[in-house]
Order: sequence, then structure tokens, then C-alpha cells
Amino acid sequence: MPTETDVVVVGAEHYPGAVRYHECEAAIRELVDAADENALHAFGLATVTRLLEADLIDEAGADDLDEDAWAALTDARERIATADATELRSHLDRIDEGIIADGDMDPGLLIALSALEHWTTYLEEHRRGELHELALRSVEEVDYRVSAALDDFLATPEMAAEYARITESLPA
Repeated sequence: MPTETDVVVVGAEHYPGAVRYHECEAAIRELVDAADENALHAFGLATVTRLLEADLIDEAGADDLDEDAWAALTDARERIATADATELRSHLDRIDEGIIADGDMDPGLLIALSALEHWTTYLEEHRRGELHELALRSVEEVDYRVSAALDDFLATPEMAAEYARITESLPA
């Protein structure tokens, strides 16, 4: 019988109650697939807003984007709730043209820009997969702050709270 000092080996069968990353990802995909359009839109807007308001962008350096790209990102952040797909795509094009990081963009900024791209593409094409990816960027943002374990992905309170936010936002 194992004692508290025994090492638990995580293998093909993991310990009860643990959720692995791929299980979390699959559950989110199921939620996105089952949600109605109104819930998807509300979830997407709330998620991209949360990510653009997070301190992710504030940690990025001036050597990631040029001045016009920073201005476009600021405009997108300020207008995310009211901007349509055309306006957001225009901002993303300006941002893309103004990337000056040479393959080493700040990870937080990359998460935020990726989230903005997924939201914009969802508005343009209404593909649910874009909101699945947006949800994963939100999970990545939490992981960036608290570093979740892949074999028990929801073990930290922050990750459990984000997963709960997602599941409550996307009722089946």
C-alpha cells in the first residue's frame, strides 16, 4: 500500500480527479461545439476583452512593435466591444505591418495578438474553431502566469477558475 512518501508515477492511468491538458482541451471543444450562437458570441467577446485588458500587453517591450502598430493595438483594445470584423482586420493589418520583433516577440503580447486574430476571424467567418482557439489562448494566459502541470492541469486555483469561467460561459 502506498504511503505519503511514495512517488506516484503518472502513466497510462492518472490519479483520480486529475485532468490532463488534452482532456481539458477536448472538453472545451465539446462546449464550443454544443453552444448556441448567442453564447458563443458573448463568450468570445468576454474572452478577447479579458485578454486584451490583461497585463500581457503592458509587459511587452517597445522593440516588439513599431509606433503605428502600438497605436493600432491600442485602438483595437479600446473599441473591441463595438468594432466590427472589418475594423478589427484593419487594426490587425497595421499591427502585422509594424511587427519589428525578430522571431522573439514577448509571449504575453503574442497571446493577446493571437486572441485578437481568432476573434476577428470568428467575426468574419463564424467558424467555431476560432472560439475554441480563443478559449485555449485564455487558458494559455493563465498558464503563462501560474504554470499549470500537464498531468493535473486544473490543480491550481487560477486554472480551475478559468476553466469554470469557460464552462459557465458555454452552456450546452
